[in-house]
Amino acid sequence: MSAPEIKRFVVEQFADDVTVDDLADDFDLLDNGVVDSLGLLRLIAWLGDRYSIPVDDVDIEPDDFRTVDAMTAFVARHRAVPAAG
Repeated sequence: MSAPEIKRFVVEQFADDVTVDDLADDFDLLDNGVVDSLGLLRLIAWLGDRYSIPVDDVDIEPDDFRTVDAMTAFVARHRAVPAAG
């Protein structure tokens, strides 16, 4: 499950004044100023690297990174599926 890992990354990188348990999955990180435009780029790069998402090849909207819930859904939609073998 990616939500706990995403939440931990957000807290470590952008919100070190809260704990992972305190960050609600639906807390709006963009409207509340936790993540700015540069931070958004860092989030996109991290999610792409961590979950093998070809971020250069998928449609990206800021709303996909607004909350932990939104990022979890983004990962679920675009995560690379290993080839059957």
